[in-house]
Amino acid sequence: MISTDQPNDGPEQPSVFTRIIRGELPGRFVWRDDEVVAFLTIAPMNPGHTLVVPVRQVDHWTDVDPVLWGRISTVQHAVGRAVMRAFDPTRVGVIIAGMEVPHCHVHVLPIDSESELNFARADHSPDPAVLDDAAERIRAALRELGHSEVADA
Repeated sequence: MISTDQPNDGPEQPSVFTRIIRGELPGRFVWRDDEVVAFLTIAPMNPGHTLVVPVRQVDHWTDVDPVLWGRISTVQHAVGRAVMRAFDPTRVGVIIAGMEVPHCHVHVLPIDSESELNFARADHSPDPAVLDDAAERIRAALRELGHSEVADA
């Protein structure tokens, strides 16, 4: 398990993402390293919708240390390439919104049009089997692309 004992730059209470990273709440992880994790959202706009999240809880992306932001970007690129390989969309979209959870995160998702980049389209009751399949497809693609940071199922 990744340590999140570092001081938080956000609110005093651990965010839902910090609790997922700590293993207090379930998560479908596809990537884990000491600084950044990636896991599927529980409300996907499309199958494969993944969140790239720093382990350290920082509320706003502009407050993330530039070196850590570089690592987040590297991971979102790797995850984006894996999503492209796993789902063969027209594009892989990226959104930094941060309105719903006070913990910086980047949405990475397969899209065939910009209209799909709309949180109103989120499925709040996705089939767990579809989520499990999407996570495994992304993990497999990350392995095929040569990444060793692939999370265990």
